[in-house]
Amino acid sequence: MVKKSLMYVNLCLILWCISCNSEKKEKTESATFNVTNPLVKDTLIDKEYVAQIRSINHIELRAQEKGYIQSIYVDEGQFVHKGQLLFKIMPNLYESDVNRARAEAKYAEIEYQNTKNLSDKDIVAPQEMAMAKARYEKAKAELSSTNTHLQFTEIRAPFSGIVGKLHVRKGSLVDDGELITELSDNSKMWVYFNVPEAEYLNQMDQRKGNEPLHVRLKMANGKEFSQDGVVETIESDFDNETGNIAYRATFPNPNGLLRYGETGNILITSPYANAVMIPQKATFEELEKKYVYVITKNNKVKAREIKIAAELPHIYVVASGLGKDEKILLDGLRLVQENQKITSKYQKPEKVMSNLDLYAE
Repeated sequence: MVKKSLMYVNLCLILWCISCNSEKKEKTESATFNVTNPLVKDTLIDKEYVAQIRSINHIELRAQEKGYIQSIYVDEGQFVHKGQLLFKIMPNLYESDVNRARAEAKYAEIEYQNTKNLSDKDIVAPQEMAMAKARYEKAKAELSSTNTHLQFTEIRAPFSGIVGKLHVRKGSLVDDGELITELSDNSKMWVYFNVPEAEYLNQMDQRKGNEPLHVRLKMANGKEFSQDGVVETIESDFDNETGNIAYRATFPNPNGLLRYGETGNILITSPYANAVMIPQKATFEELEKKYVYVITKNNKVKAREIKIAAELPHIYVVASGLGKDEKILLDGLRLVQENQKITSKYQKPEKVMSNLDLYAE
């Protein structure tokens, strides 16, 4: 009895599924689908290039003398001015060297003056006078050298900028040449990016004389930076492995928003003649490939792979795979199947494109 009941339930389920599928098929076949052509017109397209952001001047500050860090006058991330004192290495040893060298220089000066007085009276030989002068000059050079070493115990900012991470603490013993911190001048930023050979040639063709190439920067949060940049440098050689050439654009950074090490995307706007444009909603994706449903002459739908040249808001610019006179399915992509015959209603591409913001999915 239980087995008969289960068989009856299963039979009911099967009949219900068949009924639903049949009803869905009849509904789909009776539906009218909107179709359209690609819109072909000249347009402007933004090309994006992965970029790395660097300070116009970024250096490492290193100790020039060995010793203990006596004082730290700044903090990480602090803005400092050119010539400002940042760190001081304990100067006692170097002060002693200066005092010793100063005393030796004074002694040599007195000796030289005495010898000079005797030489003026022809009491000493010229050679002795020359030796006394040489000893005096050597002592002055030693004094100058020790003064320089003493000055190196004070580490000052070579230009105005932002202090990086502190690699030492007060009391740290540092060696000559040891890294203490970094300093970045972020008043302007250099943004590096690579451009493929074909796009480089197109950009050079579109330039008028020596007019600079203006670019924009899309930051990591997707927003555009408020200032435009100018490409000031293009490397001399292409990379044989990638086929790219390196560009460097300079951006003013008046508010200090950009920092060394940030990333983003450079945007270059270029004219695109006779662009074949379709709505993004008329495409579907399988295995990272883009497809559209092309409508054949007998109103059957055929999936067609397309290549995308560029992306605009709600629009794809098609590089290949679709002719400008071919009709494509505009909506209801999930309701049709390959080779299915449909009833269609034609929509002019101009009208379709004008309503994309309103009907964008």
